[in-house]
Amino acid sequence: MGRGETNMSNNSKTAFDSMGREDLLRALEMFAKNWLAHDGCWFLAAEERFGMETAIELDTRSWEGFAAAEARRIMTTFHVPQQGGLDALEKALGLRMYSVINAQRVEWSEDRKRLRFFMDVCRVQETRRRKGLPDFPCKSVGTVEFETFARTIDSRIRTTCLHCPPEVAEGQYCGWEFSLEE
Repeated sequence: MGRGETNMSNNSKTAFDSMGREDLLRALEMFAKNWLAHDGCWFLAAEERFGMETAIELDTRSWEGFAAAEARRIMTTFHVPQQGGLDALEKALGLRMYSVINAQRVEWSEDRKRLRFFMDVCRVQETRRRKGLPDFPCKSVGTVEFETFARTIDSRIRTTCLHCPPEVAEGQYCGWEFSLEE
């Protein structure tokens, strides 16, 4: 075995095997925070090395790949049906890593033909504000991320950005609307 490798077979016990529900939920929150911290560290390193424009371009490409992978894993793990429409998307949005650490909510139109998703608290933007930095202009990255995630769930879903930094809305960081292409 190489340095840093462990001998983990299907019969091996991990620290998580003996944890109760509360500890597992704490671990999930920690993993979600670590995931987001890694994304932030990666972005800052890219920005420092290549400048903001190139860092955003690389970030967009990265999120496009990640959003598709995350959607596929959610669908497989939690039996979200392929081409399941907006109901499947609503379920999948609630199972993203973001949902563990960011306050978010969904709203349906009266006719249930449109699903709106709002990120009411965003850890990335909250951290930037705490550090005295301006909001990260994430609209271009978010558009690719949410379009890719939604279309992976159901290829008929169309995504519209309602607002996203650098645009702001009272009490929300970003808002997205999803509809099914007829």
